[in-house]
Amino acid sequence: MSLSSSLNAGVAGLAANSTKLSAISDNISNSGTYGYRRASTDFHSMVTGNGGGAYSAGGVKATTNRLITEGGSLVSTSSATDLALNGRGFLPVASSTEINANVTNPTMMLTSTGSFLPDAQGYLVSDTGLTLLGWPANSDGSIPNYPRTSSDSLEPVRLSSTSLVGSPTTSLQLGINLPAIDTEEGAAGTPHSMSVEYFGNLGFSETLDISFTPVVAAAGAPATNQWTMVVTDSASGGAVVGEFNLTFDDSRTSGGSLAAVTTVTGGAYDPLTGNSILTLAGGPLELNIGEIGGTGGLTQLGYDFAPLTIENDGSPVGTMTSVEVDANGMVHAYYSTGITKTIAQVPLVDMANPNGMTSLNYGTYVPTNESGSFYLWDAGTGPTGEVVSYARESSATDVAQELTDLIQTQRAYSSNAKIIQTVDEMLQETTNIKR
Repeated sequence: MSLSSSLNAGVAGLAANSTKLSAISDNISNSGTYGYRRASTDFHSMVTGNGGGAYSAGGVKATTNRLITEGGSLVSTSSATDLALNGRGFLPVASSTEINANVTNPTMMLTSTGSFLPDAQGYLVSDTGLTLLGWPANSDGSIPNYPRTSSDSLEPVRLSSTSLVGSPTTSLQLGINLPAIDTEEGAAGTPHSMSVEYFGNLGFSETLDISFTPVVAAAGAPATNQWTMVVTDSASGGAVVGEFNLTFDDSRTSGGSLAAVTTVTGGAYDPLTGNSILTLAGGPLELNIGEIGGTGGLTQLGYDFAPLTIENDGSPVGTMTSVEVDANGMVHAYYSTGITKTIAQVPLVDMANPNGMTSLNYGTYVPTNESGSFYLWDAGTGPTGEVVSYARESSATDVAQELTDLIQTQRAYSSNAKIIQTVDEMLQETTNIKR
């Protein structure tokens, strides 16, 4: 009987609108939740009878989907480890419970934003217990070639704020002018000396003592334009680690530049790069004195000895003072000595159908067969956006629209209730026929 189908349709309408009300309630209650992606409810008509007889109401069915690809706007914060995404992709995270339990391959979950702070072990963890995952860097700051279709290589991003870090010196560049007058007839031949600080493998300060001794011209002879350069190392007990005979050009076009370098002891001089490899107590050091005919490095001009440019890498032992994540997901640690070191890279995870992922608590998701297989991208490459630090993603809820939908849902629910009431009255009239 069609009255029964009408009753069932009304009940289905109540259930469908109750489902939509649940989604609206979720959306409104999470209007202030960072990274919240709104739920959307769609209604689908159901058909139980097809022509040829009395019409039978099929009712309606409701389905709810999480619109994971529709994010909110970004808001600024004051913490460098507050992270959001400007574009497509998700941050990989894992439960801190699994991390602390030393689970070998913790379950990778995905989120669009998070406020991460170091915990007692130095892991970057959100207040909801989500640990940020990334690829650990090599000691030189480079990122190995990790697999992109598996999360097995991801590890918790860890800050070692209590550890000491030093950087040994591996290169030294000299920009020094030697006085041309010192190689002329009658010059005193007094050496010019200088000391350059460098840092050993254990962070100790060491010294390279460098002397330049002019070759004075004989009586009646022109200036020799020649010098002997000797380098000694304090870490090697003052031993000579490099000795070079230098000759400078005195022509009109290239006057003052290096014309020739002969290695007496130490690493061979490369005229194309200006480099010589010195063997110090702690290992090799690349010394650059300039190319043949070049304008940088060592020169011989005028009357004055002038150390113009002394550049070397390395630093003494220091402690971590701060950390930042750049647009490409590189985690940079800054130390009290002024050096910066890359300690990890946070990739962005993407897949063909993000809306097909399963939603979990705290704005996290896990890939499914419906979402498709995931890929770990370098942030800012491929389809993914960039990582934004000092920012959070606000809720995707539009409260005004949700309140409008709430009014419509309330009216629809009342109308379906009215159907049930009307069917009940009609059934009552049918029952009264017997009287």
